[in-house]
Amino acid sequence: MFGGLLGSNQSSGTDFGEQMLNTVAAQSIRHLFTKSDVVEVSVRCYPSSKLLQGSIDSFKMSGRGLVIRRQFEVDEMSFETDAVAIDFGSVMGGKLRLKQPTQAVAQITLNEAGINRAFQAELVQKRLQNVDSEELTNLSGGEPVTFRNVEVKLLPDNQVSIAAETDFPNRQNIPIRLLATLAVEKRRRISFSNPKFDAEQVPEDVRGIAGVVSQAFAEVLDNMVDLDRFDLDGVLLRINRLETHGKKLVFSGYAQIDHFPGT
Repeated sequence: MFGGLLGSNQSSGTDFGEQMLNTVAAQSIRHLFTKSDVVEVSVRCYPSSKLLQGSIDSFKMSGRGLVIRRQFEVDEMSFETDAVAIDFGSVMGGKLRLKQPTQAVAQITLNEAGINRAFQAELVQKRLQNVDSEELTNLSGGEPVTFRNVEVKLLPDNQVSIAAETDFPNRQNIPIRLLATLAVEKRRRISFSNPKFDAEQVPEDVRGIAGVVSQAFAEVLDNMVDLDRFDLDGVLLRINRLETHGKKLVFSGYAQIDHFPGT
């Protein structure tokens, strides 16, 4: 089967094999996302003849303008593996199949605008509507509470400023204003830690109720962002560190790749 591929020049044949692998891998990875502006794949294999045995030295992917599950925007995502064992025969069939799961160093960048648009996603809205906590229902006369118009601003040193609104039966447009620190818990959950009511941003006549509601909203946020809910087919993401850089939020961690989509 490989004789025709290699012809009389083994080097050019394996170079062609690398090019084919790059193309097939890029097509497979694009299936992870609802939308992708750019997906680039680079395979390193030396000597290149190892590719025919399904052994490559490293596998690197970088993507920009990505959308997960139709509504979650990722500015940039990259990951790079160590040595990987693949089924080279599957590449010839236009697919990419791993012989065994592998891990990769990963980095994900979100921007502030995309984070705020994510609060309009159906998955997030479900967790913001009809919140039925004891603390809130005591204030609302027993009625569930819905939060709206959530806006997050990224600040230096992993700080965030959060604004939102809610309504009670006897009071409309109660302002929510918080300052919090972003942190990572169990490598998969984003925590809004040390939340503080930002009283200076709230009119004096509603500061009492706004302070209580703001703290309750912080608890809602703190249980919301879990990477396992994003469900990338065959790829499990884990975070070691996050940092705010201007209007961007950068996550560093790793990806466990069990299989590629469509394989």
